[in-house]
Parts: sequence; structure tokens; C-alpha cells
Amino acid sequence: MKFFVDSADVAAIAELNDLGMVDGVTTNPSIILKSGRDIMEVTKEICSIVSGPVSAEVVSLTADEMIAEGRKLAEIAPNITVKVPLTWDGLKACKVLSGEGKMVNVTLCFSVNQALVAAKAGATFISPFIGRLDDINLDGLELISDIRQVYDNYGFETQILAASIRTANHVTQCALIGADVMTAPPAVIKGLASHVLTDKGLDQFVKDWAKTGQKIL
Repeated sequence: MKFFVDSADVAAIAELNDLGMVDGVTTNPSIILKSGRDIMEVTKEICSIVSGPVSAEVVSLTADEMIAEGRKLAEIAPNITVKVPLTWDGLKACKVLSGEGKMVNVTLCFSVNQALVAAKAGATFISPFIGRLDDINLDGLELISDIRQVYDNYGFETQILAASIRTANHVTQCALIGADVMTAPPAVIKGLASHVLTDKGLDQFVKDWAKTGQKIL
């Protein structure tokens, strides 16, 4: 499963990239706001660090405006993925932009039917939001599983990009289900290395080593 970083924090992205933990990056208007930087500037910097797809989201609501914004964003770098919302206008934009050879990430997916029409419109990625479904007492992971089955049934090449991931369990289950990609904030990705028994075992090793009175360096 590919790891995308859901962030515009350049330092955090670079740290994870140096460890081989970054296959791509996703951003959205809220993330850009949090960064406090110009969208074109920060996205260009991210693209210079990461060789994989970098999602930059349009902000208009009509198809023609989305297409124009998507073309502008795609000029930033060859690895830009234009991110559009899962609306009828968003699907129109997806069809045009993907037809021009641009990668398109269709976001804010909450149903199998939405994922189905996005695939038919030529989406490179579909982004189902796990955490937001969990927030309203629906099973976000079940949606990932259902989309996986439907895509496999018909050979759709659209990649499932599991989004709104908030816990390590979300990552585990998405990997078991067969999501192609997961995107998560840097803190969630770094947290995947943590386990209480690892911490406990390391603490014991440190104490026992101190008792030996030895040094390696």
C-alpha cells in the first residue's frame, strides 16, 4: 500500500520522504490555510521534494472553472494531481482533465455509487473519507471494502485512496482490505512505529545494559 502524506508542512514531508515513507502528498484548502502559505508556492516546493503524485485541489464549484483551475494547477509540476470534488460538475471536470492526460483525484467520496461514477469518469484516484463516516456512526472501512469489490468486479483502474484516516487501526484495516493508497497526517504515519510493548521492552534493555557497566562507543 502506498503512503501519501496529508499535509502542506514541508519540513514534516521532507522528514518522512527521507525515510522512504512518502509515495505522494495530498492537500486541500483547509491544509493550505493551516500552512499559512500561497498555494502555488507551497505546492511547487512540495513537488520539488516528492517525486510521486501531489494533489492540489480546485476551489470553484462549476465545471468550467474547475477545468481552468485544474489546468493552472497542473502547470506547477509534472507530478501534480488535480483534486476535484465528487459532484456532477466535478465529474465533468474529471472527464475533461483526465482526457488531457492529467492525473485526477476525486475527493469527498462517501458511497459506492459515487466511487463507481468517478471511475467511469476517468478518475486516477478516488478518495473515500473513513473518519468522517465514522463520525456519523457509519462504517468507513466497510465503504473501502465495498469499493474494492466493485472495482475488482469490473476491472476499474482507478486507485482507492483511503482518506480521513485518524488511527493506526484505520491503516491496518485499509492494508488488509486492499486499498491502493492511504493518506494520513504526519503524526499518524509516525505513530505506526509505536507500540506499548516496544517501549516497555526497550526500557528494560536500557536498564539491564546500564547494569553491565559496558559501553559500545
